[in-house]
Parts: sequence; C-alpha cells; structure tokens
Amino acid sequence: MMNALAIITARGGSKRIPRKNVKLFLGKPIIEYSIEAALQSGIFAEVMVSTDDKEIAEIAKKAGAEVPFFRSPETSNDFATTADVILEVLQMYRERGQEFDAVCCIYPTAPFVTGDAIKTAMETLEREKADTVLPVVRFSFPPQRCVMVKDGYLTAKWPEYMPMRSQDLEPLYHDCGQFYCLNTAQFLQQKTIVMEKCVPYYQNEMNVQDIDTQEDWEMAELKYRRMHPGK
Repeated sequence: MMNALAIITARGGSKRIPRKNVKLFLGKPIIEYSIEAALQSGIFAEVMVSTDDKEIAEIAKKAGAEVPFFRSPETSNDFATTADVILEVLQMYRERGQEFDAVCCIYPTAPFVTGDAIKTAMETLEREKADTVLPVVRFSFPPQRCVMVKDGYLTAKWPEYMPMRSQDLEPLYHDCGQFYCLNTAQFLQQKTIVMEKCVPYYQNEMNVQDIDTQEDWEMAELKYRRMHPGK
C-alpha cells in the first residue's frame, strides 16, 4: 500500500452558506463526516485539515484529524484553487521532512463519502497506475438534449440530438465534488486535479449532492436520512 496523505480542505470563508464547513448537518459539524470517512478507510499515514480558521481547526482536531499548520492568505481567498491548496500542503510537509506517494483530497461538505469508497478509489489509483481517480456520476438527463433561451424563446442547444432516444445518446458524467485521489509525483509535475491518466470511480446519484445553497443542504439531509434511517 502506498504511503498516503488525506487532505481535507476547509477554509473559513463561505459566501452562500455562512460557516458552511462547520454548520451542523443532522446534529454534528459537516466536516466531521469527511474526517470520519478518511480515518475509517484505514489507509492514510495522516489525515489532516488545511484551514485558515481557528474554530475549524479545533473541531477538526477533536474529530481526530491533524492540523499541523494553517493555510496561507494566498490559498485562503476566493480565487485559490484546490490544486493550489494541495501544492501548498505538500510543500509544507516536504519542509518538515515528510513526503507521500499519494494524496486523497476530500471536501469538507461531503457527508455521503465513506471509508470504503475512499479505500476502493485509492486502491484503484495504485492498481491502475493512474494519475487521478475521480468520482463521477452520470447525468440523470442527457445534456445533449438541453435547451437555452434565445430572444425570449426556448431553442435546442444541439438540434441534431433532439429526435434521438435517450438510450441512444452517449452517457456523460460529471465530477461528484467529493474527493480526488492523486499520484503525488504526477500531481507535482502536472499541477492539476484532472490529470492525463484519469480513471473514473462511478457513484450512484443517491450518494451525490452538491451543497452550495440552503436548498441543496436540505436535500442532502433528506437523502442522508433515507440512506441512514434513524439519523
């Protein structure tokens, strides 16, 4: 098994849902679900949280994660990318004499992520000699048949696909926005999340929910309750 690091990215600022990363999700801070999944996978040399926020750091440490250093101002603003954050974390560890074969970057608002899913994806990264393993879910409606508004009227974006049956269209997928498994050497070279050898990790739509608005949050709680009766 590779020497691997789990990085949970959780800055303090959040515009659409204030204090989103520590907001209570069915009774506990939502970031705790990501930390617990990483720890339960049993495959990481260390599970750390990258944050610029003291409250988030305290919650993370109580949940069992490490917070060995705080995020810099350059990676704490609205324009910093996830790749920027991972690069900074790896550099900070390197300065401390620690290097890792692989990284799993887990978002702090991913309550559907499980230890088993992370473990399987990381094993796939090693087995397939991939650069990235990316959790994806199939679009429930074929994007090829989307419509747009033009001069006040609906019109087909791609008219040639409108007569076609859904089952005859090529399946298309999107990023689940949950976690990314990365080969460290390739990441340091390519400096991007979706690298050249990117292998899919297929997810069920019931296990996926973007959480960007209050409505998203409520939908996520409904889904979670259905998957975990009694919560």
